Formats: sequence, structure tokens, C-alpha cells
Amino acid sequence: MATNKHALIRYKTIDKCLQNKGRKWTLNDLIEACSDALYEYEGKDTNVSKRTVQADIQLMRSDKLGYEAPIEVYEKRYYRYQDEEYSITDIPLGQMDMNILHESMEMLRQFKDFSLFSDLNGVIQKLEDKIFRESNEEAPIIHMDSNENLKGLEHLDTLYQAILKKVVLKITYQSFKAHEPSELPFHPYLLREYNNRWFIVGKVEKEERMLTLALDRIANIDFDLSTKYKKDDFNSKTYYQNTIGVTVLRDRDIINVTLKVNPMNAPYVLTKPFHHSQELLEQQEDGSIIIKIRVHQNFELERLLLGFGESIEIITPKKLRDRLIQKYKYALRNYE
Repeated sequence: MATNKHALIRYKTIDKCLQNKGRKWTLNDLIEACSDALYEYEGKDTNVSKRTVQADIQLMRSDKLGYEAPIEVYEKRYYRYQDEEYSITDIPLGQMDMNILHESMEMLRQFKDFSLFSDLNGVIQKLEDKIFRESNEEAPIIHMDSNENLKGLEHLDTLYQAILKKVVLKITYQSFKAHEPSELPFHPYLLREYNNRWFIVGKVEKEERMLTLALDRIANIDFDLSTKYKKDDFNSKTYYQNTIGVTVLRDRDIINVTLKVNPMNAPYVLTKPFHHSQELLEQQEDGSIIIKIRVHQNFELERLLLGFGESIEIITPKKLRDRLIQKYKYALRNYE
């Protein structure tokens, strides 16, 4: 057991002793109680020294742990709390503690649709109640993007459990291009979130290619317990290593993209790279930069570059450059 856990056990033991007003507690009594408590937790004799317990009492009296325990010596021999109602377990939470609890609650709420966290519902409610009573309901310091109105979130836990338990699914799915839904015998491997949308990645029965399905296009999910789950050596890190977003293409669709970023946006691109393959090729006198990335030429890449508008110029490849020029021309027509 770690030393800091030993200390915590001793603090709680001393606190419990001093709350017992029906007995007079000498230093030796406290030493014996701490030794017994450590034996109960460890299962072996641990001799707590006199110096250790004296140091514990001094630390509990101080504000280092936030206790400031009113421990006093009376009759030059016995220890007690000056305030008979005091306990280290009843001290109010500090502002830093409240901030940590509040932000932790905000992050836990992002995963409320997973049954993995369902057993924590009672704990979370108690924490929320404690935060409500102890705080002034300050606005959160951390805000995480979420869209609770997004369709398909109700499927999150079913898909998570299917991956966890290696179960084949029958997914009724309709893409934006399809006129009607179709049923897919699906082997799920990975749940992925991108740009505030959720996707399930896996393989269709009797097909080798990987498929990515958007949860908001799933109409229904059934379990197919009669089909054996196909366990592939799927590695998400390797699978997405050349991809921005979720659309993974063939190796022949990987391109080297050279970009010029203007001075105003160069710091943002340097501190938040587009992709892990990003290289800085040149830093120009006016503050603009030339960078290179190696990625699949997919929809998400084009959307990312279009989002920077006039801030970025595609130098190569020419095919991608011409494609975005055409898109800018079409966009301009909307304003003419």
C-alpha cells in the first residue's frame, strides 16, 4: 500500500478517535489505533511511530490539507477536538474542488448514453446534488461540443455492447443517396466520433472492404446470433493513419498536398496541425508558411481546406487545386 494511503488511513483513524467523546485519547492510544487500522487494511503488523502520529496531528491542524482541525491537548495528556462537532469528513469543499467536480460532471454527461456508465447514475446524482448545494451554480469553465438533438445517439450503447461482446448485427441503413433503406449483416469493430457526429466502422458479411456507417442514418438494429463474428486484426490507429475525418480510401488515393498558409493563420496551423504527417517546408519573410501533408483525398479534406477560404492556397497537386477552384467559382455564383 502506498505511503500516501497509509497517511490517509491514519488521518481518518485519528479523526474517528477524536469524534468519540466517551473516551480520553492519549498519544499512545492514537498510535495503537492507527497501527490496528493499518493492520486491518494490510493484514500485517505495522508499527506506527510516535513521531509519525505527532506529525499527522500537526498536519491535520494546518491548512496544508484543508483540514485546519481544532485538535487540542487538555490535562497535558489527552487529545480532543475543541469543536465537538468537528470532523475532517465534514469540511466544506474548496473552490478548486468544486471546479474539478463541476467540470468532471460536464464531461461525464457526454457519455450518458453508454450503459458502461449506467451503474454510476446514483453516484453522479449525489455528486450533482452536492455541487448544487455547495456552489452558486457558476457557469462551466470547460465546454465540450455536443448535439443532443442528433439522430442515432440512441444506438450508441447497442453498438458499443455489440463490439464489446463480438456480436454480428443486422443494421437497417439508408444513406443520403439511397432511395430506400437496406439491411446489412454487419460485423462492428469501432465507434468513432468526428465533427460532432458518430460513426460505426466494420465489415459487411462476405465482403472484405471496411465500411463506415453514420449513426444518424441507421433506422434499426437487430442482433444476428446465428452468424459467427468475424474477428479481424483491425487496428484503428493504422486504419486512420492517412485520413482526415472518417472516410478511408484506397492507398492509391493517398496524395501529397502542399499548401501555402497566410501570415494571419500560420500560427494556428503550426500549433494545431491538420494531420500528424504535416511538415513545415518553408517559413516566408511575410510570415506565411508552406506546409505538406500526406493524406487521402476525401470529402473531409476538401471541407477542411474550403473552411479556411482565402487563408490557404493549394499549390499541389493540380487536380485538387483545380477541384477547389471550381467549387469556389460555384460558391461565388451564389453571391452574384
